[in-house]
Amino acid sequence: MRTLLVTGAAGFIGSNFVRMLLNRKEQVKLVAFDKLTYAGNLANLQDLLAKHPDQLVFVKGDICDPAAVTKAFDDHKVTEVVHFAAESHVDRSILGSGPFVQANVVGTQVMLDVSKAKNVQKFLYVSTDEVYGTLPEDKPEIKFTEETPLQPNSPYSASKAGGDCLVRSYFHTFHMPVLTTRCSNNYGPYHFPEKLIPLFVTNLMEGKKVPLYGDGLNIRDWLYVEDHCDAIYTVLNKGRFGEAYNVGGNNEITNRVITETLIREMGKNWDEVVTYVKDRPGHDRRYAIDATKIQTELGWWPKYKFETAIKTTIQWYIDNQSWWRAIKSGEYLKYYETQYAGR
Repeated sequence: MRTLLVTGAAGFIGSNFVRMLLNRKEQVKLVAFDKLTYAGNLANLQDLLAKHPDQLVFVKGDICDPAAVTKAFDDHKVTEVVHFAAESHVDRSILGSGPFVQANVVGTQVMLDVSKAKNVQKFLYVSTDEVYGTLPEDKPEIKFTEETPLQPNSPYSASKAGGDCLVRSYFHTFHMPVLTTRCSNNYGPYHFPEKLIPLFVTNLMEGKKVPLYGDGLNIRDWLYVEDHCDAIYTVLNKGRFGEAYNVGGNNEITNRVITETLIREMGKNWDEVVTYVKDRPGHDRRYAIDATKIQTELGWWPKYKFETAIKTTIQWYIDNQSWWRAIKSGEYLKYYETQYAGR
């Protein structure tokens, strides 16, 4: 049976990927490898670990630690790697880029080196459309393709682009069986409430205001997280080694329209809950994905419509208040010590 080492598996997209594979009853063993930094929450996997003890194992470890990564490979006979683990919040990267370079560049280098030494069968690197930079607002016909030059504009996207380049180099230099995906903005369950949609939803539930950057007209292509996870698994199974695949949701929406949608769905009034804040330094104006390559080569298309998936997402936060309230209070950071210490 295939054994996938999933780095960052306790994070937003990583945990959704693990959940999707187990819910589909895919014939794979999963090693959930996570350092449990502030964005890694073992509660994201709690029910899965209890329900699938023979198929899913959790390993607390740092992708920057070659010994820890090597031990995970050896202990669990890893055959493939899906590398999600990353520092990912642009605002935090502006405050300090060091952790981003360490995790996203050095961590990726360590993962590649250990994977190469262990003759891994496949190595998939999960990247972002932010490595491409920004697009003009007045030319909607222009979108990011896999041939668009990498022109990152934030320390976060620069560090992810560094990882992209390392992955590419290991294919051309060492003929490693690597794959890269570059996705647009994700939304859905288990999204850490510092990002726009979960922050705004939870703030509205708490009776707080929502902070809208600048004029709110920055455009993003929104992708439901399960569609993204399905695309990753499609690329892992069918993708050509050495290639990158763009993954988008065909949903170009301004931050203002996202905010209007959330306020409307939650029965609030714009004038009472929105506060404009100074725009982020270097804030990219528009992202848009051309996903023709993954569609034509691999037959992947997004299944979820934004209009319905955003309602599903909002309802998830309504139904799982203990999850996000523990994060906002900081109580979730005690979870590992109280529930899993010594196991």
